[in-house]
Amino acid sequence: MKQSLQLRTSQHLALTPQLQQSIRLLQLSTLELHQEIEQILHDNPLLERLDDPLDRSVRLLADGAINTAPANGEAPSAQPAQEEGGAKAEGEGHEDGEQGERGDADTDWGGEGGGARSGDDEDGRPQLEADGITLREHLAEQIRLTGCSARDRALAELVIDALDDNGYLEEPLDEIHARLPEELEIEMDELRCALALIQSLDPVGVGARSAAECLALQIRRMPGVPLVTRRLALKIVEGYLSWFAQREYTKLKKALDCDDEDLREVQAVVRQCNPHPGAAFASNVSDYVVPDVIVRRAKNGWAVSLNPDVMPKLRVNSLYASLLKQGKSESQMGAQLQEAKWLIKNMRQRFDTILRVAEAIVERQRNFFSHGAVAMRPLVLREIADTLGLHESTISRVTTQKYMLTPHGMFELKYFFGSHVATEAGGEASSTAIRALIAQLTGAEDPRNPLSDSKIAEMLGEQGMVIARRTVAKYREALKIPPVSLRKSL
Repeated sequence: MKQSLQLRTSQHLALTPQLQQSIRLLQLSTLELHQEIEQILHDNPLLERLDDPLDRSVRLLADGAINTAPANGEAPSAQPAQEEGGAKAEGEGHEDGEQGERGDADTDWGGEGGGARSGDDEDGRPQLEADGITLREHLAEQIRLTGCSARDRALAELVIDALDDNGYLEEPLDEIHARLPEELEIEMDELRCALALIQSLDPVGVGARSAAECLALQIRRMPGVPLVTRRLALKIVEGYLSWFAQREYTKLKKALDCDDEDLREVQAVVRQCNPHPGAAFASNVSDYVVPDVIVRRAKNGWAVSLNPDVMPKLRVNSLYASLLKQGKSESQMGAQLQEAKWLIKNMRQRFDTILRVAEAIVERQRNFFSHGAVAMRPLVLREIADTLGLHESTISRVTTQKYMLTPHGMFELKYFFGSHVATEAGGEASSTAIRALIAQLTGAEDPRNPLSDSKIAEMLGEQGMVIARRTVAKYREALKIPPVSLRKSL
């Protein structure tokens, strides 16, 4: 076979570095975007940020108090008066040295001229909140106050270390006993006594090995409960808790020979119990979502705007840029300058795309903003993509982990997209609207006679929405609404 050289022309898609960066920035969330920018600022000296993301952070003084001075270095309004007073005290110090020293001390340590003191002679400046006490520390402090021996206190702390965040002892005592060294000669009865000591502490119910034991511990120590009701409640939680949780009231009345009034009293007692006694000491840090887009009511409808707090302000460093123009810098800085310009352009394009997509969503979901979730209309990604002339994958990237603040709350942009359900009139209804209707129907039902899934499907059919019972069950479970048997009350 003879070898030869041939020239052919063809078209193919090439992902340039600039295009790759644009796609990556578009799919990042707000938090990930700021992390990406901080890394780029660290690597590229030609790029600088005008807005300081730590402007609203808490800044501390040397003594641990909160610094109320502006973050940009400007002195507060009361500072000139302090300086004037300090200068005056210093001037008087030429005549009286002790008076000058007192004046300087007052100027340095006083909040305003040395007189910013509260009535109890303590520093009136705000302080940071102290860390909360943990469950282990709370129980260990009570153990020390009991006056027990060092051996008993050590065993009690051993059991405390085995408790989970809810205050339950999930590890059996025999396994804890098996892990102990034999030379300590610790008996099983000593561990049981240590567990009994822990179960007598606050919060009530801590140290329980099951939900039934936790409720029983609280019912035994609950004040103001009649003896008959207390006995019946203990009998139910210790032997028939599953029936009680599933609201099998007929079986309970037959097994315990009681009536509806007795069960109502027991139900009121059990509702006062806390099934997770240790959860109050858990350090749960709330995660807050910052909206990318804000929707407000305007004269002619709804106005959509970007949130300025999530838009970083970037620019090219003027000093390095001027050096590049004069040709006094290295060639590597020229590439970094181009990368900085690309980033600024891609950032602008990112927020412009988010705003366009948000405006298209608001335009098609006007009824939602006016009347709520029951007025949501079906919407798919292709509809927005065709309107804006973009690809569906681009719309998917824009609507992922991007949030919109509306008069009805905070929603992810993907929330406004949903499948459709046919209606008898030949139209379509959004699945989001159907879920909202199911929540309304179950919220207004009679607790003694709750609506079944078949009944809900029938009621929706009366409103013209053709929906199967299993679809109602799926939407109900998505809304975390329990089944009809668990919604029934006495």
